[in-house]
Amino acid sequence: MNNILQKLETIDYIIVAVYLLVLLYIGYKASFGARKKEETLFLAGKSLNWYSIGFNMWGTNVGPSMLLAFASIGYSTGIVAGNFEWYAFVFLFLLAMVFAPRYLASKATTMPEFMGQRYGDGTRNILAWYALIKILISWLSLGLFAGGFLVRQILGIPMWQSVIVLVLFAGLFAFAGGLKAIARVNVFQMILLIVVSFTLCILGLNKVGGFSALYHNTPREYWSLVRPASDPSYPWPAILLGYPVSAIAFFCTDQAMVQSVLGARNLEQGQLGVSFIGWLKILSLPLFIIPGIICFRLFPHLNSPDEAYMTLVTNLFPAGLNGLVIVVLIAVLVGTIGSSLNALSTVFTTDIYVKKLNPTATNKQVIRMGRMTVIAGCFFAILMALAIDSIKGLNLFDVFQAILGFIAPSLAVVFLLAVFWKRTTKRAVNFTLSWGSIISLFVGVLYLWVFPSKEYNFWPHYLLLSFYVFALLMLLAMLISVADKNGVRGAGISSRALPRPTKTVQIVWGALIVIMITLYIIFH
Repeated sequence: MNNILQKLETIDYIIVAVYLLVLLYIGYKASFGARKKEETLFLAGKSLNWYSIGFNMWGTNVGPSMLLAFASIGYSTGIVAGNFEWYAFVFLFLLAMVFAPRYLASKATTMPEFMGQRYGDGTRNILAWYALIKILISWLSLGLFAGGFLVRQILGIPMWQSVIVLVLFAGLFAFAGGLKAIARVNVFQMILLIVVSFTLCILGLNKVGGFSALYHNTPREYWSLVRPASDPSYPWPAILLGYPVSAIAFFCTDQAMVQSVLGARNLEQGQLGVSFIGWLKILSLPLFIIPGIICFRLFPHLNSPDEAYMTLVTNLFPAGLNGLVIVVLIAVLVGTIGSSLNALSTVFTTDIYVKKLNPTATNKQVIRMGRMTVIAGCFFAILMALAIDSIKGLNLFDVFQAILGFIAPSLAVVFLLAVFWKRTTKRAVNFTLSWGSIISLFVGVLYLWVFPSKEYNFWPHYLLLSFYVFALLMLLAMLISVADKNGVRGAGISSRALPRPTKTVQIVWGALIVIMITLYIIFH
């Protein structure tokens, strides 16, 4: 990978310094300008408006691995990776219109608390520990490892220095100002990300002679979102059936993603905010994927597609602007790690500390414990990132990501049944969260290690495998609920008691749906 450190000039250091000062100023104003710090730390005092919610969710979603992965897929296969961004509008709509009204009406602070209101403390306990482990591994440890790995490659500094600086900087906002500070910072950072990424795309298009030249000088299949069922990498049945399982778990049930909606000023702002991230995801094609295609046109013989993003950056950005690349990397890391630390703090403090360890805790004690959790999360993430980096000869990042993909089926089943099927019982929910997760992870271990898919060709695509596990767990949960005639059933909120979407919400979402359908027709 190209080393950008040698190309840095005085203007680059000035850009980075100014960016950090602006970031700290925004975080300071959000952290110490609020009167009710106990509310601000976890749910921003229920003060977030639509653009804060949209930018914060997008900032949580976009990480350094996403920049590299999308450019890599664009380099090797074209725009098919756009499905993972554009197809998401269906599940964002589900969050906005089905889940968000129930979440906000319940006044829950966390996803475990919401499920606990329906099925009792046992379910809340299982889901709380489930959520903590997921945040610690998938969001914090792997996210920090990916960021540290990238920074090490770019700046040439040791991994331990990379991860310590990155996690402490990101943790500062979660520690001092919580969700409100992170949301304010992410608005600034995501605007910056858009500007810098568009600059890279425009420079690349100019280099190849414009979009028309790029289109006609790359393989035709590079410009199709839908691949044949026989395609080994992204067959359309796998995306159509398998992606929704992960998307429902990610967008509708994940604490780090949903927490921005929970902090909404009201339901309308929450629904508009979720719509906004849907609009932002349209930009993923020009921001993250087309640069990979441009790199394929300019540098078709790279050793690895993973080098696409940094190859384009180091060869296209003029001298004096390479500091913008470092700024963007800091931005996406602070967004992801900061939101993850805040989600970790919220779940542990609300569902473990207050619920189990100290039910009579004062607001001051709750805030103190929340901040201690942030510090503990920082240390854990650093140690895990260094441990992952110390193991040689194994791409642990990809392995862990695949394993975590098998966690999604149980979450998707539980939340879908809890909302859509009143006959779902506590026993079915707890079985799915516990034994269902064991079944799913067991299949994942077989797929990755015992009979690895690279050596044994009897496996279906991993997205289809995720769907099959989801279907099995859904069937088992429904059978258990039917058989459990006297079991405890969820005390959900009646749909009739929920407010209808406002006219503004209907118009914005209607426009987004029309645009997304049109884009799929164009790029099918």
